[in-house]
Amino acid sequence: MRRVVRAAAYALLPAELVLVVCLVAGVRIPAAVVVGAEAAVVALMCAEALLYVRLRRRGAGHREAVRELVPEPVVRLVGHELRLMVSLVRWVARRPHGAGGAGARSFGHARDQAAYMYGFAFVCVVETVGMSYLLASWPVVHAVFLVLDVYTVLFVLGLHAASVTRPHVLDGDGLRVRQGAHVDLVVPLERIASVRYEPLFSHRKEEGVLNLAVASQTSVTIVLSEPVTAVRLLGAPYPVRLVRCHADDARGMVDALRRARTAPSPVPGPPG
Repeated sequence: MRRVVRAAAYALLPAELVLVVCLVAGVRIPAAVVVGAEAAVVALMCAEALLYVRLRRRGAGHREAVRELVPEPVVRLVGHELRLMVSLVRWVARRPHGAGGAGARSFGHARDQAAYMYGFAFVCVVETVGMSYLLASWPVVHAVFLVLDVYTVLFVLGLHAASVTRPHVLDGDGLRVRQGAHVDLVVPLERIASVRYEPLFSHRKEEGVLNLAVASQTSVTIVLSEPVTAVRLLGAPYPVRLVRCHADDARGMVDALRRARTAPSPVPGPPG
């Protein structure tokens, strides 16, 4: 039954999108087609709800049940959008994510992208105002484009807010390397073979290399003795042996990493 419901979702959702576009564009569609399409969507939602309840009764957790019903790429994309919106709230509240542990050091990486992100957001605002003026005579089309344009502005600001509120974090266990709301990689200290300050402005796509450029630049290169597994936006695993990232204080980050790698291990106390 799960396969049938998922196949129906793959078929109905694109059809529903096409139907909405046609209605907004003013295309006349027979009422029977519209009613049939909406009835199919309602039936699909009821089937999804029924399967969700059955999975929960069988002991599956909330996330496990959702992942059984919704393809992982869709779950990850929705989760990414939600993290962007939460990042806006954290940005306003000045509450960084995952950077408050005892003995942890944070290294921001959003400063060099701020100018062009603000510029991009300003262009989106101007486009929103212009489209609102041009589409004022078509209320339905105007409302649709207004929602899309406002969400685009929030999306752009959310991208920057995610970079601001999710810095790189170094603690006693390892280095947490992040980029926006879609990359979050923990590198254990014992797997760091070397680290160096290396400003780069062009990055070739290479196997086993993770380039986390900010404003098209990286400044810290981390060579690993053993690969670690990064996860792409849609969930595909990716083994990494070299990480290039950027930090506002790149030299300070390199020095802190070197000291953390060479710090002596704590001496165990005498047996009790």
